[in-house]
Amino acid sequence: MAIKIFTVAEMVAAERAADAAGVSYDEMMETAGRRVAEAILERTVVEERHVLVLVGPGNNGGDGLVAGRYLAEAGADVVFYLYKPRDANVDINFARIQQMDLLFIEAGSDKNHGALATYLANADIIIDALLGTGVTRPIDGNLAGLFEKVRAILATQAFLQIEADPLTSIVRAGAESRQQQRRFIVAVDCPSGLNCDTGSLDPLAMPADLTVTFAGAKRGHFRFPGAAACGELVVADINIPVDLPEVMGVAVELATAKSTLLLLPVRPTGGHKGTFGTALIAAGSEHYWGAPVLAAMGAYRVGTGLVALAVPEAVRATAAGQLPEATYPPLAATKVLDGESARFLLGELGAVRGILVGPGLGPADSFMQALLQPLRDQQTQSLADVADFPPLVVDADGLNLLSRMPDWPARLPADTVLTPHPGEMARLMGMSLSELKEIDRVALAVDQAEAWGHVVLLKGAYTVVASADGRCTILPFANPLLAVGGSGDVLAGIIVGLLAQGLKPYDAAVLGGYLHGAAGELAKEKFGDAGLLAGELADWIPEARRRILEI
Repeated sequence: MAIKIFTVAEMVAAERAADAAGVSYDEMMETAGRRVAEAILERTVVEERHVLVLVGPGNNGGDGLVAGRYLAEAGADVVFYLYKPRDANVDINFARIQQMDLLFIEAGSDKNHGALATYLANADIIIDALLGTGVTRPIDGNLAGLFEKVRAILATQAFLQIEADPLTSIVRAGAESRQQQRRFIVAVDCPSGLNCDTGSLDPLAMPADLTVTFAGAKRGHFRFPGAAACGELVVADINIPVDLPEVMGVAVELATAKSTLLLLPVRPTGGHKGTFGTALIAAGSEHYWGAPVLAAMGAYRVGTGLVALAVPEAVRATAAGQLPEATYPPLAATKVLDGESARFLLGELGAVRGILVGPGLGPADSFMQALLQPLRDQQTQSLADVADFPPLVVDADGLNLLSRMPDWPARLPADTVLTPHPGEMARLMGMSLSELKEIDRVALAVDQAEAWGHVVLLKGAYTVVASADGRCTILPFANPLLAVGGSGDVLAGIIVGLLAQGLKPYDAAVLGGYLHGAAGELAKEKFGDAGLLAGELADWIPEARRRILEI
């Protein structure tokens, strides 16, 4: 079962339906708190360590009470700091911590937050269970004072973490510095102050190292600035039945290694290059020589049997020197692909199972017009002729060329994969980039995929893939290492390579985007968050694929 990404209203409806189906709110809270404790225990030792649980007045606070109880049973020294009093006669989780004789402090009796300051100073692990997913108002009043105190103390302690070193190595910069292990901050469901629909973040919010959310992720976990405050995001199962209509009806899903495993093309041991498909990449121009090679590298690294690289004469010899594995159709165009090039390629589509148009293509308007002409005039074509047009990916300059064509969505094969970054998306929609940035990325991709009748892969941190039938997948990657020229060319090549191996367009976009992001995460382990070349990124794709196969 795929992991769903809920709006707050969808999550409320799912919990209500689960309660009606026999999984009570108390049971969900008990499971949620236990899952938080389990996530902490998997990541750090808690025995004899100091844990401070910041407990809010609602269900989020109840989850925190349960989590603290389990950590105390595991040997942690746990203190609960209650923003509002709780009644043990009606609150079973508060009653249980009293039965265990665990220390709790009520904020109302803590003059000037003195006790809070003391326990924060000693805490190894802080659990933020103050505000839940339904909060939309700014943090104010007494609660704002509590947050200000917490932030001030943590900021002071963070400043004191790095110890002075009397001997500073000039050659091995940073190698000799010593840093104490900083506090581990865990958010229950979301960092308090995060709007779980919009991703807006209260200025007083406390960023987490780990966020444990329940039943599914929330939209705000993947929208900035809030996404940057979540740290590692873990989705915990709290036994809400996945077959409830209120769960199954949630359209947005999260791509994971397990979900993409089901999409990987089969690699029969008796296969040959024809088995694994032929991809045609029409790309490059006199000013952009590298883009076609990067796209072809992506296609080959994802397992495509054969790549035909259709480039103008000015690029061909250089491209062939860098990528001798590809074939190079003998096009007459010298600097930019033209209408004659398109007509030649249309006659060579017999074995082609996927086409990519766009990387580095330049001002090739006549090429794009001629390539799509058979589809524009399909009323005069036989159905067989139209059906023989392979699945298409349009990227980069190809998207810019489309934006200048009237009624361009109708000229494309059904379910063409469009891979715009925000600037290209704005041009396709005929609006400014500033206007586009005001629109929710998920809604934007879903609405335009439906309006255009194609697959939209909207690039960026937490890339969104949407289809014309309403499906939507968010990719779980926000990696600045991938913000380098040519990265998108590699991605487009991966996707067309998967089309060539027989995947449907939406599946190819989801799996291709996931492999691209996973390759970036693997490279990040070696390079950190800067310094990767796009060609090097392509080299990580087989390892990303292998890791998925091993789960």
